[in-house]
Amino acid sequence: MLHCVRISRGKATFCSRFVKTYKYNVEREFGWPVVINYFSAFTSLPATVARYTVRFGRTVSGQYDVRRGTGNANTSLALFGGKLFALCESDLPYAIKITSDGDVTTLGRDESFGEPLMAMTAHPKVDKETGEAFAFRPSISRPFLTYFRINADGIKQPEVPIFSVAEASLVHDFAITKNYAVFPDTQMVINPKEILKGKPPVLVNVEKVTRVGIIPRNAEDESGMMWIELPGLNMLHISHAWEEDGGDTVVMVVPNLFPAEHVLEHMDLLHSSMERIEINLKAKTVARRPVSGRDLEFGVINPAYVGKKTKGGRVASRAGLVKIDPSLSTANSDDCVVASRLYGPGCYGGEPFFVAREPDNPAAEEDDGYLVTYVHNENTEESRFFGDGCEISQS
Repeated sequence: MLHCVRISRGKATFCSRFVKTYKYNVEREFGWPVVINYFSAFTSLPATVARYTVRFGRTVSGQYDVRRGTGNANTSLALFGGKLFALCESDLPYAIKITSDGDVTTLGRDESFGEPLMAMTAHPKVDKETGEAFAFRPSISRPFLTYFRINADGIKQPEVPIFSVAEASLVHDFAITKNYAVFPDTQMVINPKEILKGKPPVLVNVEKVTRVGIIPRNAEDESGMMWIELPGLNMLHISHAWEEDGGDTVVMVVPNLFPAEHVLEHMDLLHSSMERIEINLKAKTVARRPVSGRDLEFGVINPAYVGKKTKGGRVASRAGLVKIDPSLSTANSDDCVVASRLYGPGCYGGEPFFVAREPDNPAAEEDDGYLVTYVHNENTEESRFFGDGCEISQS
């Protein structure tokens, strides 16, 4: 489901709509779930066999055509090629439209980004200067990772399969800089055989060493891919990345998840610590520094600064928002939080988003805009739209 808030001339319009995906339409017609959630906890082998027998029967009988997609299109939104898309990494993007009165309508699945059985990341990166978008497709079969570019007109360019990825990893996000695309290959791996044991397919391979792949962002093949080992680093998101030293160094700010075993289950036991990681491409050396020991995730920046160095970023905690300045990270300091804002007792927020005040003004200040999110109050069981100027109050 998508939630839309339109604020104009002192009035706010709120709209909630399901994305009319193929999965949604079929399940609405039948009145019950048809598609199996592969990441759900399977309690036993008999239950697993039963689920897949039912799915096989539904497919053979024509109740469901997997070629038309299995996703909910409910992970994120992205605007590129002149279109607004709702995305989920288990399916191709769905084009949607926001009407002049604030309503949300589904235009349909865009199959120009892949074959019928393919999918696309829910976190494409858009370069505001060139209008290009950059994306990837994870897979449980070789190639386990495929990278591609989408030009400013929204046309997908030739794919770059990454055969140097040896197994299916839980690659949920990536980053771009001015010249590179950056991909994580973590200890969180996907093994479909686990389903036959009545277990979720995602597990942690403790013997694997996490690494990061850096490839020229306009690459035509993977020959220029460089892999750098980063032991003990497990991430779902990359908050930001940019280049320094004339392009010789790639810098990332990432939340490191520990223990990674709880990434999909028992998430209340998971802690996410922000790190600044500097990779010297010539020397192939790495410098890692803590940005904050607080439990932080979902870092956001001004979208116009994707791939560029920024003054800082905003990051969500369970109970509020903080502003960080990674440049303050030194050998003598492990907390780069410069400001924070709490939601209040019993209140918890979602992923924030930065809305520039003048998005088409190249001279606008980086922080000139609004930070928005949804906040749920568990005491009153009410949710509200939270909007604040980006000078978050000191605390």
